[in-house]
Amino acid sequence: EPFSVFDIYRKVPKDLTQPTYTGAFISVCCCVFMLFLFLSELTGFIATEIVNELYVDDPDKDSGGKIDVSLNISLPNLHCDLVGLDIQDEMGRHEVGHIDNSMKVPLNNGHGCRFEAEFSINKVPGNFHVSTHSATAQPQSPDMTHIIHKLAFGEKLQVQHVQGAFNALGGANRLQSNALASHDYILKIVPTVYEDLGGKQRFSYQYTVANKEYVAYSHTGRIIPAIWFRYDLSPITVKYTERRQPFYRFITTICAIIGGTFTVAGIIDSCIFTASEAWKKIQIGKMS
Repeated sequence: EPFSVFDIYRKVPKDLTQPTYTGAFISVCCCVFMLFLFLSELTGFIATEIVNELYVDDPDKDSGGKIDVSLNISLPNLHCDLVGLDIQDEMGRHEVGHIDNSMKVPLNNGHGCRFEAEFSINKVPGNFHVSTHSATAQPQSPDMTHIIHKLAFGEKLQVQHVQGAFNALGGANRLQSNALASHDYILKIVPTVYEDLGGKQRFSYQYTVANKEYVAYSHTGRIIPAIWFRYDLSPITVKYTERRQPFYRFITTICAIIGGTFTVAGIIDSCIFTASEAWKKIQIGKMS
């Protein structure tokens, strides 16, 4: 037929082809190898890849310049009536004895206290501290030894394959410290964005921490210890984005695997067959 002249895949009649054991072995190896590569590519195509990037910006502009904070700390040697939270920052905020969304749980038969609080801070440098400053009567020797169970900023972000410092102070144990010492935790807060495959973004914050311990005296010479959390915000934002390999790239890779494997296998089979035929001719020549 006239249209058949465009066929670039010319067919060889079966009676002109010759099957060999070597060709069969190479064909089986070729199929196994292609199956292995196909399954590997399929696994990579189905799996979600998490890509991270850094940029300078305030990601959560709808927050009104606020960051939510979650604090959970135990002071086993300080009565709950004495424990309070104070908040200060460079915008002029100075709040002593913050009580909104806070809870005190007595420990050690009332001699200690676990303090939990949910509050917000402004996106400017400042500090919040656990102290006895809001108590009606200051104790003679307040014991500020403590365990920090949780200190986290922003939304709770629990995603597999993202190992971040979202609760860097969780588990910090200062029970063996000097009872009258103040504790300074210097925090560098890093804005973090997580974007899923659907484009939905969640905003959280990681932080790095350095700490020091010292004995502080007031102007009257008394020791009034406190647990300070001094924070500053990093201008760098970390963004985690879920991505999946495009379907066209998956198909392209599969075609490359099949075509490449068949081509290489054909070259190997042709070389082996040619060498075998040449060896047979040599042997026939020797016999004659």
